[in-house]
Amino acid sequence: MVAPVVTASQTTPDTKRVESDEQQELVDTTTAELAPLYRQMLAIRRMEEACAKAYSTGKIGGFLHLIIGQEAVCVGAIAAIENKDYVVATYREHGHAYAKGVAARPIMAELYGKKTGLVKGLGGSMHLFDKPTNFLGGYGIVGGHVPIAAGAAFASKYRGDGAVTLCFFGEGASTIGGFAEGLALAALWKLPVVLICENNQYSMGTPVYRSLAVEDVSLRALAHGMPRDRFDGDDVVKVKRRIAEAVERARTTGEPSLVEVVTYRFRGHSMSDPGLYRTKDEVEEWRRRDPLNRSRQRLLDLGFPESELNALEEDVKAEIEDAVKFAEDSPPADEYFPYVIKE
Repeated sequence: MVAPVVTASQTTPDTKRVESDEQQELVDTTTAELAPLYRQMLAIRRMEEACAKAYSTGKIGGFLHLIIGQEAVCVGAIAAIENKDYVVATYREHGHAYAKGVAARPIMAELYGKKTGLVKGLGGSMHLFDKPTNFLGGYGIVGGHVPIAAGAAFASKYRGDGAVTLCFFGEGASTIGGFAEGLALAALWKLPVVLICENNQYSMGTPVYRSLAVEDVSLRALAHGMPRDRFDGDDVVKVKRRIAEAVERARTTGEPSLVEVVTYRFRGHSMSDPGLYRTKDEVEEWRRRDPLNRSRQRLLDLGFPESELNALEEDVKAEIEDAVKFAEDSPPADEYFPYVIKE
């Protein structure tokens, strides 16, 4: 049953949570379920931190958008789908690719512009793509990928393969024409797609209350008779459970859903953004709800041995260090011209 949406007039990003700390309830889970989710989130966090370090030393060029702070959304959501399902994401997609099953080595090599990268070092940070895992990108045009996700879902419906498509986008994309078109087609044609708005409070540097007349993005579903949901995204198990409801509905009935997950990015929009439009108090308030810290403490509360937790964290550290070394030791990408010009 989809939870009802409650809207309120809000004026500052630090009030954006759907539930207060007092209202939040722990979702039942086990260490067997939570430990792999925590490991994925931690690996994504460490990979993003390694990317930031490499970017600051000139080893990664172009644009670099980090997902630090939002890890529970992509990890929880993708944990709710099957290997045959598709994922379409934005330019902030390193974590989504990893959660879909892409190894850290080719992700990091792609960011470094190396031949061993996912797309031979020619796509870079914003254009990851991996056919074997059904990770369909990685798109730099805001909102332009939503119709592509609708197309993937249409193909699944046409083939009758039972696959579901997850489409991730930010709240800034909800004002773009491509989003409206994709939403309309998904509803009209009953496409098996779950549209997930990762509302991290800022469209680049513009806060939600300055860009949306109605700040609850999930209400857009009402115009199309589409199921919707809206909840906080700092509990990875809650994300998994709530997205699983929408995935099951899409798989069994072909009905799409619009889900808004309220989250926060701890870094700027990109590495070139110092984030001066936010106060330190605001950032620290959201850091207090860090999904990684929350999951780590929950594992300890559930009786997961701290020695095993430390071993897991060391394993993640080794994995990301290996990925960085692999990227640095790999040969550079080929020239672009042979791929776009035929003489």
